[in-house]
Amino acid sequence: MAVEKITSLQNPRVKQLVKLRDRRPRDEAGVFLVEGYREIRRALEKKIALQELYYAPDWFLGDNEPGLLAQAQAAGAKLFELTKEVFAKVAYRERPDGLLAVAPQWRQSLTDLDRLLAGCGETGSYPGSLVPAAREPFLLVVEAIEKPGNLGTILRSADAAGCDAVIVCDPVTDIFNPNVVRASTGVLFSVPLVVEESVRVLGWLREKRIRTVATTPGAKTLYTAADLRGPLAVIMGSEQYGLSEFWLNNSDLPVRIPMAGQADSLNVAMATIITLFEAVRQRGGDNSGA
Repeated sequence: MAVEKITSLQNPRVKQLVKLRDRRPRDEAGVFLVEGYREIRRALEKKIALQELYYAPDWFLGDNEPGLLAQAQAAGAKLFELTKEVFAKVAYRERPDGLLAVAPQWRQSLTDLDRLLAGCGETGSYPGSLVPAAREPFLLVVEAIEKPGNLGTILRSADAAGCDAVIVCDPVTDIFNPNVVRASTGVLFSVPLVVEESVRVLGWLREKRIRTVATTPGAKTLYTAADLRGPLAVIMGSEQYGLSEFWLNNSDLPVRIPMAGQADSLNVAMATIITLFEAVRQRGGDNSGA
């Protein structure tokens, strides 16, 4: 493998990698960071066109990394070997595993979801493949999520529950934040993800006749008593304020998760998991689309 070695902390590429931790440099360059073996492997599995891959053998945790490097290079990524000290400078994690990639950003739209729900396969605007929905739509809509770790965990939960897509309304955090990638364990690359304004999303859901169920502590109906079958979008609000009046007033059915202790609400990622898997249970327990 033809590999460029970097040993200096002052190397321009090293400085650029550090800058990419912040949103403005990421958006200006149209790229983002993917750190970790599992995350990079999943990116490659979904045909993400990694531009660069930086590695430091001194940080490797297992024996699979060399094979991953060869796979990334075969897919078009340019490889750079870093010393242990240099990699520690560019790593985002406290305990790095010696692998860091630069990937292109992408954007998906509600039009892409139209094609997904119609069963038309790849959309062209997403670097991976959109698997055609083989059942009635099952979507997750999240509004103004503030913490990248929560958004990443929510994506991971949506993937586990078999959601067809996640729609992020009025975002506060960047979907390409390194903590989103890390908390999602690379699921960011496999779950169709749209960022859009709430008003447009509501109009689209109504046009598609997809029922909206909003989670809020003030609801009378328990989430287990609600009918979560059929075309469905589960709506989750922000960590601090919950759902906005817009979604509370316009959703088809508000539901609540019962709270027996002193706390009046759950962490949004935990509440998402509970609600999604109740829907999975009601929809037959197997939401794989098989």
